[in-house]
Amino acid sequence: MNRPIRNIAVACLVLFLALLVNLNYVQFVQADSLNAKNGNKRVINEEFSRDRGAILVDGKPVAESVKASDEFKYQRRYPDGGLYAPLTGYFSYVFGRGGLENSQNRVLSGSDNRLFVNRVVDLVSNKRAKGGSVELTIDPLAQKAAAEGLQRLGKNTKGAVVALDPQTGAVLAMVSQPSYDPNRLASHDFSAVQKSWNALTSDKDQPMTNRGTQQTLPPGSTFKLVTAAAALENGVVDNIDDKIKAGALLKFPGIQYTLPNENGGNCGGDKITFERALNVSCNVAFGALAGKIGQDKLATQAAKFGFGTDPIDGIAANPSRFAGADSQLEAPQLAQSGIGQFEVATTPLQMAMVAAGIANGGEVMKPYVVKTVRAPDLRVLDRPSGERLGQAMSGSNAAKLRKMMISTVTRGTATSAMIPGVDVGAKTGTAQSTPDRPPYAWFVSFAPAGKDPKVAVAVLVESSNTVRDEIAGGRLAGPIARSVMEAVLGK
Repeated sequence: MNRPIRNIAVACLVLFLALLVNLNYVQFVQADSLNAKNGNKRVINEEFSRDRGAILVDGKPVAESVKASDEFKYQRRYPDGGLYAPLTGYFSYVFGRGGLENSQNRVLSGSDNRLFVNRVVDLVSNKRAKGGSVELTIDPLAQKAAAEGLQRLGKNTKGAVVALDPQTGAVLAMVSQPSYDPNRLASHDFSAVQKSWNALTSDKDQPMTNRGTQQTLPPGSTFKLVTAAAALENGVVDNIDDKIKAGALLKFPGIQYTLPNENGGNCGGDKITFERALNVSCNVAFGALAGKIGQDKLATQAAKFGFGTDPIDGIAANPSRFAGADSQLEAPQLAQSGIGQFEVATTPLQMAMVAAGIANGGEVMKPYVVKTVRAPDLRVLDRPSGERLGQAMSGSNAAKLRKMMISTVTRGTATSAMIPGVDVGAKTGTAQSTPDRPPYAWFVSFAPAGKDPKVAVAVLVESSNTVRDEIAGGRLAGPIARSVMEAVLGK
């Protein structure tokens, strides 16, 4: 064999080996990532021809596949439409997947490695592959109570409700308004799907945004709970009956700006108890406390409650923040931050975590929404349990703060959360926005306020038809929080 022919033979051999290596790499190394890629038409065609598993709440499907009379054999259906859309997301031939339909896709589609035996059995018996099911932690009564509470504020209401089990982190309710109907995206009429997608994504009210986990807004006075926790943890205040600075205005040496109280009151005097400061939501008191605590310690306290983290798996979420990454707060800015203004921005999920941590003896649990994952034959594949995020404050200090929150319900600004025969702890918040829009109304609460808390709730009313002067956390958001707690407690 002459040299040119030999060189060509070697080159062909090298190319053949490279092709063989690449083929095996694609088949065995990249296979999972390529199959999981949103928009892979070959995979989508196959998945649309499968009996995709259900997403369940209390044993009933909130997303399921039903038989269809077209080439795809099955049609994805969402019986409760927008009620669970922020959780389920959508399953669309044109636009892929969102929410739990995406994060739990391998189980729902039947391609999860734990379902390998099921796929082999289906292949041998010449049956179509089936997907597994995913059951959620949601309490259906609490979910409906949250949705109905927001709806009662009017059709133009924007807001969110999140309820957690303080002891485990299980999500008991997660509602976002306005929502959308995922059935419109699951249709096999692809022209109609495209029109629906265009309408939803161009809607200025952003109905596909989960306001419970993605919308970060100033939390107003509900953040005073974090400031109160920091004051106790750092020894700035020792007991709830300690006297602290109050009065009508907080002044800053050498600076013209002054921090007033809501409606210009003096909170009951120049010196009031720590408990009363929370009861009447005294801006001056908590602005002064923030100055004594300092930026670093206040930021650390917020982080212990979960600020700055990706708080939940499987659902799109944005981290909450105390201040910008490089912010060095001046005295007035730190005071404003201590009352939940300036750069402080949180999600309702984060504020529910704050309330839950206080209710749970200072221990913060990581929120989760998937309760049980099952194979098509109902064999349990996974049963997630509570995962500890960290200890935000000592048990003794958490008990002091709980007592303050209980008295805020019985004789303070949060009386709208009262439930007969149940100790409830709560905090209101009214966060100022831009001059051309109304304030944000917030409310956080938990019940029962003892050794065995069952529910912690955060409610955000971003906007509604309410007259501007009547917007307040206790008035708008408090009744919603109460109805959710009552649903969980069976009241």
